[in-house]
Amino acid sequence: MSTDYNDLQRRMEGAINAFKHDLASLRTGRASSNLLDPIQVQAYGSAMPLNQVATVSVPEPRMISVSVWDKSMVGAVDRAIRESNLGFNPIVDGTNLRIPLPELNEQRRKELVKIAHTYAENAKVATRHVRRDGMEALKKAEKDGDISQDDQRVQSEKVQKLTDDTINQIDSLLAGKEAEIMQV
Repeated sequence: MSTDYNDLQRRMEGAINAFKHDLASLRTGRASSNLLDPIQVQAYGSAMPLNQVATVSVPEPRMISVSVWDKSMVGAVDRAIRESNLGFNPIVDGTNLRIPLPELNEQRRKELVKIAHTYAENAKVATRHVRRDGMEALKKAEKDGDISQDDQRVQSEKVQKLTDDTINQIDSLLAGKEAEIMQV
C-alpha cells in the first residue's frame, strides 16, 4: 500500500499545484508576470504563448512590462493582450509594451474572491476524489485478503490525515489570496 499512498500523495499535490496555478491567474491589485500566462499570440502562423515571443517583467507594483523580441510582433502582442478579456490596455513604446494595472473597485474584488472560492472548492473536490480512490483500493485489498482489517483501518486513517492536511493547505492558500485581493 505504500506505493499507492505515494501515488495518492502525488495526486493530492497535483490538485494543490493546479489550485496555485488558478490563483496565480487571478488579478489582484499587484502586478505579476503570471497574469499574462494565459495569453496566446498569433505569431509566425500559429498561436504561441506570450512568454515565447517576449519577456514579461514587473518593474513597479502596478506596472507590467513586456519586451517583444521581434519588432514585427509588437502589433500582434498588443492585439493579443487587448483581446484577452483581462481588461488591460497596453501602452506601446518601441518594442516594449507597458501595462498599467488599474485599481480594483470593491465589487470586482468581491467577484475575484468568489472566483477564488470556486477554484478552492474544485481543488477540494479533486482531493476528495483521490481520497475516495484510495479508500476503495483499501477496501478491495481487504476484501481480496491482501491486507488485514486492522491494516486497512490504519491505512484508511493515513489517507484521511493526508486528505485533511491537503484541504487545510488549500484553505490556507485561499485565505492568503483573499487577503491579497481585498487589500486596498
